[in-house]
Amino acid sequence: MIPVILSGGAGTRLWPLSRKHYPKQLHRLTGGEHTLLQETALRVTDLQAPIVVCNEDHRFMVAEQLRSAGVTPSAILLEPAARNTAPAIALAALQALQTDPEATLAVLPADHAIADHQALLQALDVAGEAAADGSLVTFGVVPTHPETGYGYLQSQEKSGNVRHVIRFVEKPDHPTAEQYLAAGDHFWNSGMFVFRARAYLDALMRFQPTMAEVCREAFENASTDLDFIRISKAHFSPCPSDSIDYAVMEQAEQVRMVPLDAGWSDVGGWHSLWEISDKDENGNVSIGDVLPMDSHNNLVHSREKLVVTLGMEDTVIVDTKDALLVARRDRVQQVKDAVEKIRELGRKEHLNHREVHRPWGSYDSIDNGERYQVKCITVKPGASLSLQMHHHRAEHWVVVSGTAIVQIGEREQMLTENESVYIPIGEKHRLTNPGKLPLELIEVQSGSYLGEDDIVRFEDNFGRC
Repeated sequence: MIPVILSGGAGTRLWPLSRKHYPKQLHRLTGGEHTLLQETALRVTDLQAPIVVCNEDHRFMVAEQLRSAGVTPSAILLEPAARNTAPAIALAALQALQTDPEATLAVLPADHAIADHQALLQALDVAGEAAADGSLVTFGVVPTHPETGYGYLQSQEKSGNVRHVIRFVEKPDHPTAEQYLAAGDHFWNSGMFVFRARAYLDALMRFQPTMAEVCREAFENASTDLDFIRISKAHFSPCPSDSIDYAVMEQAEQVRMVPLDAGWSDVGGWHSLWEISDKDENGNVSIGDVLPMDSHNNLVHSREKLVVTLGMEDTVIVDTKDALLVARRDRVQQVKDAVEKIRELGRKEHLNHREVHRPWGSYDSIDNGERYQVKCITVKPGASLSLQMHHHRAEHWVVVSGTAIVQIGEREQMLTENESVYIPIGEKHRLTNPGKLPLELIEVQSGSYLGEDDIVRFEDNFGRC
């Protein structure tokens, strides 16, 4: 069985932590040392090496997180455009068939939390056997309460390890959810699947022939880029966008379900995170430096500064370097509306954090004005920035710790702690960390335009020219 990890979500309901260019699956949300993506990959290390499908913009962060977790994927497929889950799974199925014509896939979103890993593995075994005859198998999470935030599956049988699915049901209102819970034949739709790669592609061709053909052509015209497989943008862009549920599962006849009772959550918002997290005696979830006083049933997330709550109840407080969310816990589903408002206002806080990750390290924009910007830059050991130039800004670099090799024009020089260099406007330059420890420096930019798009790359180790 080959795990397929889908890492294309945006997670807007978990703003301000989750953002378009650094979504929720790349964050540590459940209190452990691993991100949601790493946890997903580590759950299935007993299976074959995973196939990962991700957004092109996230490729280096996904690859680095997997590497640091000790997971080596068999392939990382880069989607040139977001087209929902049905095409993403088709690309993974085509990749799996390159090495195994009888491949069975376990499709797992990268942003879910599962408390009981052993229960999941047992359910995957059952699902694998059920999929051997060409069935499309999904997992129905045993509901613990009348949840209105999930879709449901209705099963034909009320007992058994494998059951036939009668229908897929949209998110219900609360009275309907109570009826589903009482009936005993409705389960939360997990968004996880097991099937043979060929069976899925055959079903997609039957129900969505245009999508199936576009995915095949885009995959056949893919190219290799470093450790990634870059799907052809020209061939993939016309692909229809649809979820696997709508495109295939709701139309197929041979759909079966394995009940799953493993402490599952899609971590779809701050209330969901509060529900699955460890709480103190007053029901508070404190992540980071938090001091709750006379406070009850709150979730506070702050890794940058001390947050003290006094007399707070049923509240979510999330602090980041450039944005603060304060909301009632019963209103956090509306966070996505706030994100849309931020976008409409032309602000950038829905896209990036103040600290931005790059394949060579990261930078934190610590101060800025009309004609200047100050960044703290960290370069990984052995990494280099691209050979580049700027039309509108000059830069001063001051090394804080570590050693730097700086190329300006045709000249190279080495800088150590407390040494600095000036790069004039229009001059080609490059920064390299030759050491075994991170290089940290302060960059002061000055000029008429300081946008990140004022970069002309001539050479780049990460293929970004």
